[in-house]
Amino acid sequence: MPGRIPSPPPPQELPRGVLRRRRRNPLRRRNDLVQARIGLGLLLAASAAAPAAMFLGGDAAYRHYTRTAQYQAETRHQTTAVLLEDVPRHPEPGSAEAKEARYPAKVRFTDPEGHTRTATTDVQPALSEGSTVRVWAGTDGKVTDPPLSPSRIRSRAMSSGIAAALGVHATAAAAYGIATRILHRRNLAAWDTAWAETAPRWTTRP
Repeated sequence: MPGRIPSPPPPQELPRGVLRRRRRNPLRRRNDLVQARIGLGLLLAASAAAPAAMFLGGDAAYRHYTRTAQYQAETRHQTTAVLLEDVPRHPEPGSAEAKEARYPAKVRFTDPEGHTRTATTDVQPALSEGSTVRVWAGTDGKVTDPPLSPSRIRSRAMSSGIAAALGVHATAAAAYGIATRILHRRNLAAWDTAWAETAPRWTTRP
């Protein structure tokens, strides 16, 4: 039909080889591609392994501290001790800091075998000599900390899990750093070889 504008031909797909050639960079060395693949592989591996490491590390820590708490509960007991000296007053009596403050003081208590023991433990401020306090003591007759509570067990397990996950990423980062240094040394060696071949061709003569 006269005057009709012909439609443009449909676009042709480029061969895959052309696309690959377009993506190539003449300045990119083979070691650069290797380095990129190593970095990507380590990143994917660390991302996949970190959750598992967190779970396994946290679970192992939880079991360990649970057994520790059970052992502590079996070998420690709470008893009443008597202060052998006055405890200093806090500079700000009645403050929130004073409620949390503890001062070392000598106390006397009786162990499960009936032996009188003397030890030093942390007590509240402003207590007078002869006051009684509750302390935890071990089978050796020494004042010690109370058994681990469930909240402390969970807190330590969470910390161990997070540390395990961070350890995976730290290991991956260290591996990438080592690989990068090895590839860098290879690049330097390749540059030296290439320059040794090219240098004799350079001349200042006309």
